[in-house]
Parts: sequence; C-alpha cells; structure tokens
Amino acid sequence: MSITQTVDIPDTRRITIDVPSEVPTGRVVLTFTPLPTNAGAMEASRTRELELINRNAERLNSEALDVLSFQSLDL
Repeated sequence: MSITQTVDIPDTRRITIDVPSEVPTGRVVLTFTPLPTNAGAMEASRTRELELINRNAERLNSEALDVLSFQSLDL
C-alpha cells in the first residue's frame, strides 16, 4: 500500500500525520521528496483531472457496467 499526499512544510518544519485506519500498524518508511519548481502547475493539473473524474464518475461507472453486461463469461 502506498499513500501520497502533497503538503506544505511550514517554517517551523513541524507537521502532524494522521494515518488512515486502512494502513496496518507496524513499521513504515516515510519519504520526503521536494517538488520541482513547476510543481504548482502540476498539482493544479492533477486537481483538475481529479475534479473531472469525480464529476463524471457515475456516468463512467454506468458505461463500464454496460460494457461488462455484454461480455460473456463462458470461456
């Protein structure tokens, strides 16, 4: 399992992490990777893509179920 979240590091260099319950307890590896200078544009693009996906999720799921209904499971 891998979870990625972009956060802003404050001047104090202190952040608090709330771990989702889906993550099993035990040892983990935290990796801090600075974003490239054009990261703001990349993040905005990703946000727009997610908004489009979420806005069309019901229609996309309906289309996928429709396609699957035409497939035969007899091999």
